[in-house]
Amino acid sequence: MSIVLARIDSRLVHGQVLEAWVPYVNADCIVVANDEVAGTSFQCMVMQAAVPSSVKLIIGTLEETAHILSSAELLKKRVLLLFASSEDALKARQLGVSFPKLNLGNMHSSEGKDRYTCTIALDQEDIETLRQVEDQGVTIVSQCIPADREQNWHKLVRSGGR
Repeated sequence: MSIVLARIDSRLVHGQVLEAWVPYVNADCIVVANDEVAGTSFQCMVMQAAVPSSVKLIIGTLEETAHILSSAELLKKRVLLLFASSEDALKARQLGVSFPKLNLGNMHSSEGKDRYTCTIALDQEDIETLRQVEDQGVTIVSQCIPADREQNWHKLVRSGGR
């Protein structure tokens, strides 16, 4: 199994992932790692309906995802791994999920978060969590779509939020 892209995207499976990222990284499997979504059958059903039959979709809790990614089940798959938040990415790492790079795609704005790009809003907790992920040897970049230039996340944080 090869994780061809690990991405934080609070929207998880949506058109941008399916139409831009899946073909760009030639993924044949999408793994959604999120405790809340894994327990919501309606969201799982909607995502399943959106994904083409040529792409395997697995939706699991963070613990289930860690187990699946360490098993032989996905041995010959090119996996696009999706997290809903920085906390999910950190917990997955703590559970043994290995990915060398983390793409910050869409992290929606909410109360207490500063907007750093049109698609990324962070609060101090996100920044600290991302630093912990980075301390585990993960390169963290911001890149909304494949056509965008990859940017180190520190440049975003240094620029200050709006």
